[in-house]
Amino acid sequence: MEKVAIFTDSKSYEVFIGEDILDSLHMRLNKYSKVLLVTDETVNRLHLNTIINSIPERIDYEVYTTPSGEKAKTFKVYEDCISFALKVGIDRKSVILAFGGGAIGDLAGFVAATYMRGIAFIQIPTTILAHDSAVGGKVGINHPLGKNMVGAFYQPDIVIYNTNYLNTLPVRQIKSGFAEVVKHALIADVNFLNELMNHVQSIEEVISDKLPTYLKRGIEVKAKIVGLDERESGVRAYLNFGHTLGHALEAHAGFGNLTHGEGVMCGMVYALLLSKKLVGLDFDLDSFINWIERLGYQWKIPSSTQFDTIYELMKRDKKSVANKPVFVLLKSIGEPVLTAVDVPVLRETFYMMS
Repeated sequence: MEKVAIFTDSKSYEVFIGEDILDSLHMRLNKYSKVLLVTDETVNRLHLNTIINSIPERIDYEVYTTPSGEKAKTFKVYEDCISFALKVGIDRKSVILAFGGGAIGDLAGFVAATYMRGIAFIQIPTTILAHDSAVGGKVGINHPLGKNMVGAFYQPDIVIYNTNYLNTLPVRQIKSGFAEVVKHALIADVNFLNELMNHVQSIEEVISDKLPTYLKRGIEVKAKIVGLDERESGVRAYLNFGHTLGHALEAHAGFGNLTHGEGVMCGMVYALLLSKKLVGLDFDLDSFINWIERLGYQWKIPSSTQFDTIYELMKRDKKSVANKPVFVLLKSIGEPVLTAVDVPVLRETFYMMS
């Protein structure tokens, strides 16, 4: 079992990563009065009993099941989950278990942050993508006009990353999650990036004995940045590399139709092109593109997608200043920088990817 310590101004906690580690959950639930297990339809069907068997017999629990994916992150589902918690008697000494992928973690964490002005929650990720979203305390839901526009900074009590769950992921979700692993390498460590590019030659090779090490390394990258800037007033924005365009493409496609990782991979190629133009990035982008194509990523923007439409969505990005999008670019691999980019350059680069 691997362990990563997270230190923030508001709370410190641990992330445990490994196979068959749910005993650590059982031990930690004894201090709570009741458990609200929030999960989605897919995880409920595949894995619910593994969590129920880890809840101490003396503790009452309730299960709230949402639609799968981004359909869980709506105002209606959020309100229904709050109503369910009230009806079944969840109190201030209760705990919410966020059991699922990134969307469940975001929703359940936001419910925990706002229910009775805040109760405890525990992240139990079941996807590769959630190695990013389960750590750092960003929780929230989507608005029809933008992704994650309603939310809070609210840290979990603990993260228990039982990697057995990753064996049931479909290929599309493996690709979505691995994009965030690649992001962590690009913004933090050229050696990490080289290791990924040298050792992962097909998407099937992501699920291997090396994956826990890759996940731990990605979490360590995030932990270091979050420890410096919990509430994204500065360097935490670096974690949004590729997300300005990525989130806009997700919103444009309709949340759930394009996976987060698919959008972010397009956004990272876009940001790398901008980085070469504007901040002098010296990087073999052709080799990188050849690699992600071998892994099955589609990085080009559909020719029917209009820049002006996407630009309006990018302006709503949380890094925007005075209604102008600000991008995370790379001066070199591992050296991110926040940069305002003129519209003509954004437009030209956008159509280079069409």
